[in-house]
Amino acid sequence: MDDLDHRSLGSRLELYHLQDDAPGMVFWHPRGYAVYRVLEDYIRRRMRRLGYAEVRTPMVLPRVLWERSGHWEKFRDNMFLIEDEGGREMALKPMSCPCHVQIFNRGLRSWRELPIRYAEFGQCHRNEPSGSMHGLMRTRGFEQDDAHVFCREDQAVEEVGRFIDLLDEVYGELGFPDYEVALATRPDERAGSEEQWDWAEARLAEAAQARGVSFAIKPGEGAFYGPKLEFILRDRLGRSWQCGTVQIDCILPERLGASYIAPDGSRAVPVMIHHAVFGSMGRFVGVLLEQHGGALPFWLAPEQVAVAPVSDRHGDYARQVWEMLDRAGIRVVMQDGNETLSRRIVGAHEAGIPVMAIVGDREAADGSVTLRRRDGSQSVLKLEAVAAQLGATPPS
Repeated sequence: MDDLDHRSLGSRLELYHLQDDAPGMVFWHPRGYAVYRVLEDYIRRRMRRLGYAEVRTPMVLPRVLWERSGHWEKFRDNMFLIEDEGGREMALKPMSCPCHVQIFNRGLRSWRELPIRYAEFGQCHRNEPSGSMHGLMRTRGFEQDDAHVFCREDQAVEEVGRFIDLLDEVYGELGFPDYEVALATRPDERAGSEEQWDWAEARLAEAAQARGVSFAIKPGEGAFYGPKLEFILRDRLGRSWQCGTVQIDCILPERLGASYIAPDGSRAVPVMIHHAVFGSMGRFVGVLLEQHGGALPFWLAPEQVAVAPVSDRHGDYARQVWEMLDRAGIRVVMQDGNETLSRRIVGAHEAGIPVMAIVGDREAADGSVTLRRRDGSQSVLKLEAVAAQLGATPPS
């Protein structure tokens, strides 16, 4: 296995593991879950800023709901099934979209309320074939940065455009300014009328073109309920990974009884837009690991700073530095002085820690810190200026 494969990096950096008796299920270690949560909080802030309300929905739902939505017919073989105490067949959810319709349906909605936007870090399970699984890139248990917009037909293009703007900005900040886009059109087995599909495909194309996004056509690759734009990243080996998606859906809201009061007082069915910037959170972590060779940028690193006292007599001052950085929200670890400083620098580099804060006689005497970055550059700063210089927060 390549040393820069995300599976090798995950093991070497102690981020996560998978094991044979839980195939396709990720055990996130403290360092890996730190990266996961930073990435989650990063996109959470973006979604909240754009008017999305975060929700949480059940992981286990009755078969009857999946039958009504149409997922039972299409995804039955990939669903994990259980029975409740009454013998009712239940399933672990493979996606969150029917759940969000249930929230929308709780109450009488007016056209003036639309668009209504929900977001969820939805825990999903799909019984993928064993031969298709590949580290973090394809698993049986995963979390999606799932979002759904309920809107009127005249709002659909603008809502898709808002998503494209968000994705473009996020991918650029994370080091993926170039990505491929494909329009996946109606499959042979699908629900809905030809008119609904014509309209949905045209609106996706219109939204992409309005943002200057060119796309290839993937005939027949849409979901059974609607076409989608797929956003595809290439890793350093040239492999393609579909991450972001946005879909226009005229089918599920109708099947699941969603409606709102139109201006003329009649009941109208909303358009439902499904989208995710990252898709599988685990997959995106894997792509990032390979893109950066494990040397994640400062804001995303599991441990951002290692405080290194030159010797034991500098321990008290090193503790002050640690406490100051911790209060500033920086993920900081303390190194002891049992090894040589040069060996500790090598260890921090191997662990992917981007900055070392070195303290010795000079630093303790004048209240400063020597910062050594992973590129070998060094600077000496007063203690009170260190946090501001490092910048603990992700891109805003």
